[in-house]
Amino acid sequence: MSAEAVGARGAPPIRVSLTDSAGRGVFATRVIGSGELIHTAKPLVTHPSLALPDRVCYYCLKKLNRDDLSSSFSSLKGEGDSSYCFCGEECRDISKACYEVESKADWSLIHDHCRAQNLKYLLMVKRFVCMVISGTASANGLDILQPATLLPGTVSQMEEEFELLKWTLLEAKVDEKLTGFLTKHWYMGILARIRINAFRIELVAASYEDILASAAASVAAQAAVGSAVYMLPSLYNHDCDPNTHIVWIDSAFAKLKALRHIEEGEELRICYLDASMDFDARQKVLSEGFGFQCRCLRCLSND
Repeated sequence: MSAEAVGARGAPPIRVSLTDSAGRGVFATRVIGSGELIHTAKPLVTHPSLALPDRVCYYCLKKLNRDDLSSSFSSLKGEGDSSYCFCGEECRDISKACYEVESKADWSLIHDHCRAQNLKYLLMVKRFVCMVISGTASANGLDILQPATLLPGTVSQMEEEFELLKWTLLEAKVDEKLTGFLTKHWYMGILARIRINAFRIELVAASYEDILASAAASVAAQAAVGSAVYMLPSLYNHDCDPNTHIVWIDSAFAKLKALRHIEEGEELRICYLDASMDFDARQKVLSEGFGFQCRCLRCLSND
C-alpha cells in the first residue's frame, strides 16, 4: 500500500505469526467483513508469458493496448528473440537497470527450452539474476520464502538449466565479478523458492480484445499473462475452502480480499489451486506441486 493509503485507512488488519502445523501464517487483527480489501501487494519478481511477449508490460504485466504500443517508450529490442515492452514511463524507469542487463544477452535457447518443456520458473530465475547483476535486488532477497522439496529427477533437470543460464551470461560477456553469486547451490535454492511461491497472474478481462488474447494464450498453454513472486502473499497458507482470495485487476499488483466474514485472530488462507477440483485431484496437485497433504476441513470430509 502507498503511504497515503496507509495513512487514510490505517495499517492492514493482519499480522504474521507461527501456526500450529503449517509454519508461518497470516492472521486477522480485527474483524474483517466479507468482500473487504485486506491489503495490496507489489511483486518482488515478475516475468511475462512467452506467449505474449509484445502484449504485456515487462514490469507490471499489464496488457498493452494500441496507444501503449505506439508510444515512443513502449518497446525495446534485445538480443535474439527478446523484446521488452512497457505500459508507461514509470514501469520503464523502475525496470531500467534490470532490462539493460537482460537485453545484453541472447535468451533464445532458454526461451526455446521453456517453451518445449512448458517451464516458467526458469524464466523468473533468469529475471531475478538480472536484477541482482543490475544491483536492484540482493542475491539473498528471497531467502525468507519457504523452499519446495526437490525430487532427484528435478535436481538433475535443474543442473542442466543452471549450466544453460551460466553459458548464456558467459556468451553475453557479463563481468564474472557480477555473477559470482550464481553458483549451482544458489540457483537450486532460488528455483526451489520460486517454484512454491510463484503466482500465476490471470487478469480480469476488461475488453473483448482481452478475451481473445486470453483465448489465444490458452491455445499456447500459457493462459496467464505471466508469473510473479510476492513477499506477504507468499506467507498465506492453503485451504481448499479459503476465507481469502487474490485478485489481479489490470496488473500484477495483487489485491487480497475477504471471501466471507472473518473473526479477529482467525488465520487468513487462500487456495493454491482450482477449488472446483475433486478431492483426489486436489491432493495429487498439492502433494506433487507443493509437497504437503492437505488436511483442511473440506479434505478431511473427502469433499
